[in-house]
Amino acid sequence: MEAAMADHGRVALVAGATGLVGQEILATLLADESYSAVHCVGRRALAQQHPKLTSHVVDLAALQGLPQIDDCFIALGTTIKVAGSQEAFRAIDLQAVEAVALAAKASGATKLGVVSAMGANSHSSVFYNRIKGEMELSLARMGFKSLVIARPSLIDGDRSALGQAGRSGEGMGLLLARRLRALIPANYRAIAAGDIAHALIRQVKTGTPGVMTLMSGEMQGG
Repeated sequence: MEAAMADHGRVALVAGATGLVGQEILATLLADESYSAVHCVGRRALAQQHPKLTSHVVDLAALQGLPQIDDCFIALGTTIKVAGSQEAFRAIDLQAVEAVALAAKASGATKLGVVSAMGANSHSSVFYNRIKGEMELSLARMGFKSLVIARPSLIDGDRSALGQAGRSGEGMGLLLARRLRALIPANYRAIAAGDIAHALIRQVKTGTPGVMTLMSGEMQGG
């Protein structure tokens, strides 16, 4: 009973709420009675309105003055093509993620959930995977009581419905992944954005001390 009371009325921070996974994280948190308030940060205000939701228009690279936070969820991400350059990609997928995490920690957050990528590896020869790996290492060094890293494979969802450009080869990849699903190992199957969000939130709420990595197969159907 005491544990349940301690979890009631928690405050969450979400960065990346306009993306495929971010919107699912936001919807799930707003429907979760254990969270009394949800704050979202981004470059533009959310059109969505909800009694528990506060949208903050901010420069992610210079966050300050956040309210008291318990749990932080980061679903920021782009592609080099959309960002325009490797440096611009790095600014979003590494530096902005770091800035949000540090600001959340300064505002009291002890638990952090972040969306990374299946191939994340700080030593990878692939720039995208290397940046994701560097991001994971950076967050692990920040000293959160609990850090949960989600490493999804190809994310299944309609980016056009969010006003986002489709990613190169993604449409064909999703089509093939759906048709061949039974033949593809679990970690390599396309995964619904909602499954990622639910698995990440569930594990963050569990609060297992240390760093936990959720592979794509573990999140399927979550």
